[in-house]
Amino acid sequence: MKKSMYLYFGLLGLILVVGLVFLLNTGSDNTSDDNNESTNTDEDLYGQDAVEALRESIEVVATEDGDVNVNNLFIPWTINKNGNTFFLSQRDGTVIQIDGDFGLVDVQGVEVTKDILHEGEGGFLGFTLAPDFETTSKALAYHTYEQDDKTLNRIISLTLDGNTWKEEDVLLEEIPGGEINNGGRIQVGSDGMLYATTGDTGQADYAQDLDSLAGKILRMGLDGTIPEDNPFEDSYVFSYGHRNPQGFAWDSEGNLYSSEHGEDGHDELNLIKAGQNYGWPVIQGDEEAANMVTPIHHSGNDTWAPSGMAYNDGQLYIASLAGQKIFTYSLESGEINDFFDNVGRLRDVMIEDESLFTITNNHDNRGNPEQKDDRLINVPLTEKANKTE
Repeated sequence: MKKSMYLYFGLLGLILVVGLVFLLNTGSDNTSDDNNESTNTDEDLYGQDAVEALRESIEVVATEDGDVNVNNLFIPWTINKNGNTFFLSQRDGTVIQIDGDFGLVDVQGVEVTKDILHEGEGGFLGFTLAPDFETTSKALAYHTYEQDDKTLNRIISLTLDGNTWKEEDVLLEEIPGGEINNGGRIQVGSDGMLYATTGDTGQADYAQDLDSLAGKILRMGLDGTIPEDNPFEDSYVFSYGHRNPQGFAWDSEGNLYSSEHGEDGHDELNLIKAGQNYGWPVIQGDEEAANMVTPIHHSGNDTWAPSGMAYNDGQLYIASLAGQKIFTYSLESGEINDFFDNVGRLRDVMIEDESLFTITNNHDNRGNPEQKDDRLINVPLTEKANKTE
């Protein structure tokens, strides 16, 4: 299915939700481990009337603490916040801006030189505001595209111009892509470098091939250059042997952790170090092999499909899709605890002060959307496990 069809039906689904008509999913991908787990602006793609309907359909709900919950999003992938303003990227190729003070919503288009391919697990995935966003209006993004009948991914910089994010520079292209296992998380690390996760795209051998960008964690300068202190000469590869990593978090000492989708369970939390081999597809779970690293924790035969992560006060907070919860991992004790659940599939997590923000992905063809989905949800960190909003 082409991108325009996904965008059209995705928007139509939102309008039907507002009209209190049951939403039907636009497609399915039964091969995805999530079950274990444009050159046009949005006005051009949807039509102005449809864009206005989308704006009006998104409901901002104030909480008792004055924070905001937001309903009727469509497959949001990342949470970004600058001051009191949220920027939520959506997999169809839009960015939703929400003013946390006044509850104002703006739907922003994404204008790129190679069309966003929203197909399977691909689309407009990782999105992060640049460290100097307040003065430059810049962001960095990871998206799927098609070239010469191949599905690929690329990392670009964008500038917010009025109501449209416009492509500025290409940092890296021709990252292998596919219907499944695209990785897609990008984040600026504590060292000021840009990190990106890439999946094996269902071709497991790519993960062990240092000449392939698939099944890796990549590291680069914010201008796309290869840092001189990367572990492999003239290579973006920072670590390898990954199946489908989808989350990053740095602790207070600058240590990097990543979450990763396993095969038939065996989802992983890994402590990432430069140049190390994390084993896929040779080992998984507690298996061992020479010169390969086992995870600090894994799910055994259970399935989490972990995605976005955050660190706070000695703990990792991990959003899970198939697990349909946020769970915590204590870096000191190794203890796992449930923190928040009962709202469906969760894609990302962000912590600021005493609030945790998460987003549902119940419209991603694998969840069971309710009338309010998809949602940005604020959860006070004082909440106990299993307590819903």
